[in-house]
Amino acid sequence: MEPQISGKLNNFFSRFKKLSFKKGRTILRADDKPKGVLYLKKGYVRLYSISGNAQELTLIIFKAEDFFPMMWTINDTPNTYYLEAMTDTEVYQAPRREFLTFIKDNAEVLFDINSRILTRFGGVLSRMEHAIFGHAQSKVASIILICAERFGVKDKNGILIPVPLTHQDIANLIGVARETVSIEMEKLQQKGLIAHRGKNLVVKDMQKLKGESVLET
Repeated sequence: MEPQISGKLNNFFSRFKKLSFKKGRTILRADDKPKGVLYLKKGYVRLYSISGNAQELTLIIFKAEDFFPMMWTINDTPNTYYLEAMTDTEVYQAPRREFLTFIKDNAEVLFDINSRILTRFGGVLSRMEHAIFGHAQSKVASIILICAERFGVKDKNGILIPVPLTHQDIANLIGVARETVSIEMEKLQQKGLIAHRGKNLVVKDMQKLKGESVLET
């Protein structure tokens, strides 16, 4: 995000109520009416759904300077998803109407929001392809790539993913069993493509990991 746009968003939201959530705390429940637009100042938040047999599927992971729930904010669509703090989290809560007026009056901010929506849409399409056509190895490799591209920070050992993803978190992102994720992660680590640094993942070779994510034809 460009500094000018980041500054405008921060200046707007900092006028409103600041909320804090501990790791694992539910921020919003499915079917609850949001009290306002939430702007993530610090931490990571996941948006997920729960099936009839209590299986969770993580749909989006939000990072600092993201806002949510997006469909309710823009279209007044009822919220049907859960939001949970993946780390200790700080958010600002702004009235929906004031936020809509703000983005209508700031075309560059609205353009940036549209760009982010399209980027997420591209990630969703990729996940759908792998969910339908992929095998376990390509599913795990592809979601690590998506996380590296969205959240990754370059360092001397590769690309550090600062989101504290557990094997269960990855399983919830791709809709497979945690045990399957553990097996495939071990394979990728043995190939020297990924490593662990504390609770975080490091992608050591992006190009080779892309090769592991390729769908079979």
